[in-house]
Amino acid sequence: MELVVALLTSALVLSGAAFALVAAIGLNRLPDIYSRMHAASKAGTVGSGLLLLAVGLQSGEIAVLARALAGFFFFVLTAPVSAHLLAMASLKAGYSMANQSVCNEMPVVNNE
Repeated sequence: MELVVALLTSALVLSGAAFALVAAIGLNRLPDIYSRMHAASKAGTVGSGLLLLAVGLQSGEIAVLARALAGFFFFVLTAPVSAHLLAMASLKAGYSMANQSVCNEMPVVNNE
């Protein structure tokens, strides 16, 4: 049983680290604030959640695993909302999209 937990934990750590790496590369390489925010909110959330689940699973205690699951669901529920609010604030502040962007489906925002 310990081997199964160790293998599952290492798989969660490796996949979480891979998602965090993809998020970090996206933050550095993507052209505008909206694309960067997408990379941070999607891949960063999944990477952080998987690492948190790995810690909870490796601890071997139900209380720690329950807190890790609660933290994971908190990440999943709050990251899209905060990314949306930041994107709306950026749009209202006047940050334009990159030239590579295909379309902007957001309505024109009045800056009053």
